[in-house]
Amino acid sequence: MKTEKKVGAARTQHAVTDEWFTDERVKSFLDMQPVDGENSDYHVLLKAYRGMVPEAFARFVEFFVAAGRDLNAPGPGNKSILKLVSEHRQGAEYAQILKDAGAQ
Repeated sequence: MKTEKKVGAARTQHAVTDEWFTDERVKSFLDMQPVDGENSDYHVLLKAYRGMVPEAFARFVEFFVAAGRDLNAPGPGNKSILKLVSEHRQGAEYAQILKDAGAQ
């Protein structure tokens, strides 16, 4: 059964756009564990990209690199997170953050 997407006042959970991520919360993404053999570095980058605003994502990437993790870790189809983000219409700012940190 397919339902229509709720918009505006009909939403049950409203979008949060001004949420502040503390350093502890940003760092907590480093501890996420992948499922089904997915590369752990790719997994945490993907979760951070999907769950953070650009400013928080930039701080996360700094912690990620400082922890010695791999920005170019392959995901499904051997695609890096930079390649995935670059394909998204609103991913340009995230892609630039990754490039500035050394992702290829």
